Amino acid sequence: MGTGKGRVHTMSDPPAVEISHLAHHYGEHQAIRELSFSVNPGEIFTLLGPNGSGKTTLFRVLSTLIPIQHGTASILGHDLRSEPQAVRRQLGVVFQAPSVDKKLTAVENLIHFGRLYGLAGRELKSRADEMLARLGLTDRKSELVEKLSGGLRRRVELAKGMLHRPRLLLLDEPSTGLDPAARSDLWQYFNQVRQENGVTVVLTTHLLEEAERADRIAVMHRGELVALDTPAALRAAVGGDAITIRADDPGSLAAMIADRFQLKPKVVEGLLRLELPAGHEWIPRLIEAFPDHIESITLGKPTLEDVFIHVTGHRFWNEEQMDNEPSSRHARIKAKTRRQGDKETRR
Repeated sequence: MGTGKGRVHTMSDPPAVEISHLAHHYGEHQAIRELSFSVNPGEIFTLLGPNGSGKTTLFRVLSTLIPIQHGTASILGHDLRSEPQAVRRQLGVVFQAPSVDKKLTAVENLIHFGRLYGLAGRELKSRADEMLARLGLTDRKSELVEKLSGGLRRRVELAKGMLHRPRLLLLDEPSTGLDPAARSDLWQYFNQVRQENGVTVVLTTHLLEEAERADRIAVMHRGELVALDTPAALRAAVGGDAITIRADDPGSLAAMIADRFQLKPKVVEGLLRLELPAGHEWIPRLIEAFPDHIESITLGKPTLEDVFIHVTGHRFWNEEQMDNEPSSRHARIKAKTRRQGDKETRR
């Protein structure tokens, strides 16, 4: 059920997660479509996508909350369809919605949860104390959860999810409601349990900046896997710097640029985009060629949002989603301001 401290993974270990042609629908709505990928043991793996991408449905399937409809999936060598109990013994699950009892103290939450896993007596108390210490909660263990900050409550959730020493930690939007400092602490913990206990971490997120911290990212869009690689490799696949042009008539300007320079600009939600090596050399050429058509032009190194646009032809967040997701809007704005080498030239 657990894993020893410092567990070393070997080539003979089965994949932590293996999915083949997985599909799921709700009525006529296809939530996930023919997904196939695997997660390596000891890996920190992120499922990245906006709302409606299918990542939460996939989380529910992997956590055994909903049954497999089509395809196959296994966790640590156990088939999800035929061995759900064996899978559950290997999993630590942290849901997006809080699942701790606010009217209990931090340690009481862990004690009650541990009993569900058959833990009792000295072993249960020892594990509860161990998890509280690991997550910096020892001094707060006797406080009611309702009096703890959002970040500390999330730590209690993590302590609860790791109490039975799972080999795979599965988390749905774990940074929801956390400030940047608490989010940084969370990722330090992920790296700690991976390094010290060999735990595999799989999480869903719609935060681009958070996904950057993972070993690999599976980018999802409308139920499909559209990209899978390390953050650096995904950005490199964009093929150059990202140039964004604002114009009165982006369609006409795109046609003129294509004719003049034999390039292939894209119009994405009213903005004209180019992906070019040595993008800084193209800025003056474009302005000089089309001074009356360009309102503003922006150059930046590729980000994960650029990756998403590159593989889907859509921005990560459309205006309606941004209006409904303030945390995502904040993340998107913050990610843009952090672009290395960002420059903007206006006429």
